[in-house]
Amino acid sequence: MPEAPRPRKWAKPTGDDVSTIRDALDRIRRRHPKFEEADDATVAAGPFRLSDAELVIAREYGLAHWTELKQRVGANTAARALDAAIRANDCAAATRLIREEPHLLHVPLVSGNWGPPMSHAANLGRLEIVEAMAALGAKDFQLALGRAVLQGNIDCARWLLEHGAKLEPGILMGACEALDPDGMRFVAELNGPFTDERGNRLAPLAMVLQTYSRHPKGKHEMLEILAQRGYDLPDTPIMAFHRGDIARLEKHLRRGPRMLERRFTLAEIYPAECGCDGAGMHWSPIDGTTLLHLALDFHEHQMTAWLLAQGADANARSSTDGDGFGGHTPLFNAVVCGPWHHEEPTRLLLQSGARKDARATLRKFLDWVEEPRWHEARDVTAAEWARGFPDQGWVNEKALRLLG
Repeated sequence: MPEAPRPRKWAKPTGDDVSTIRDALDRIRRRHPKFEEADDATVAAGPFRLSDAELVIAREYGLAHWTELKQRVGANTAARALDAAIRANDCAAATRLIREEPHLLHVPLVSGNWGPPMSHAANLGRLEIVEAMAALGAKDFQLALGRAVLQGNIDCARWLLEHGAKLEPGILMGACEALDPDGMRFVAELNGPFTDERGNRLAPLAMVLQTYSRHPKGKHEMLEILAQRGYDLPDTPIMAFHRGDIARLEKHLRRGPRMLERRFTLAEIYPAECGCDGAGMHWSPIDGTTLLHLALDFHEHQMTAWLLAQGADANARSSTDGDGFGGHTPLFNAVVCGPWHHEEPTRLLLQSGARKDARATLRKFLDWVEEPRWHEARDVTAAEWARGFPDQGWVNEKALRLLG
């Protein structure tokens, strides 16, 4: 016969066990109205059913009951499925999900910027889904138009205009931020407003110059569109640089052969006469840098090659400020250059004699973190600057590999 099961011997609770039990009892007291005044013995004696545990968990999420928590979890799952359907351009699946969860039609799927499903679809250029969401009762036509213009999804933009959306002041600013010339051309074609929401005519030009985006070809095209619209673009080396106009830069170089050695201030890089406030987005510091430093920060690869071919110094030092920060070479701008990573510019620098062991003391203001602060790096090489940078998404891993 099989051996009869022996009675289980319960081990005496350890200190950690006691702490865990007390934590559990405190959770119950804090969230369950039936036990909020009870002592440990009363709570432990129960009875404590599954429904009681579900109530405690629901209230820890700030919800009234377990059913509401289940609904929220279900809605979140449905929202993820709807996001996936829109990205896959699966109109049938997106339509089915909205019919099953009608409230999702008016809820942002990814963020407030991307908006509810119709705007989300416009952002991705899914015209059939935009039409389907409208047919199901979507109301976010204006937001959807803004997303379509921002991304240059012109078919979506035209349809939305035909169905009630309007080219309001500020509509152009999204395209300027994203450096999308298709969106700008679309607004220009319809003679839409070239201003921000407050009517500032220089705001689009300033945004194109100061945005965090890095899309040189789009930027060059947009500056030409703005010039055709009557915007005054100053005849300076920096504006020729922003326009990607090497022919103009050659003229400036003939006029001033020391242009390649010149250090440009933020006020020159982001000119006030173009509406700039000097707060343009860049990665490694650019105040007091050469055109070669700038070409790396703005991802102007053709310009980088041209500057080096003209004899630009691959080891040129930036200006040093009154606190001793600065003196970094273009290699520093190559390795911390934002979330778009390229290898060739760094390879060109190294082939042109850029020194991997060049050291500098520099700082960068981190204004996107929870507690904005200065990040300082003292006496570091370009590789050390990159490895110690707080946001590793800005570090050009392809360039860093070349440095060893």
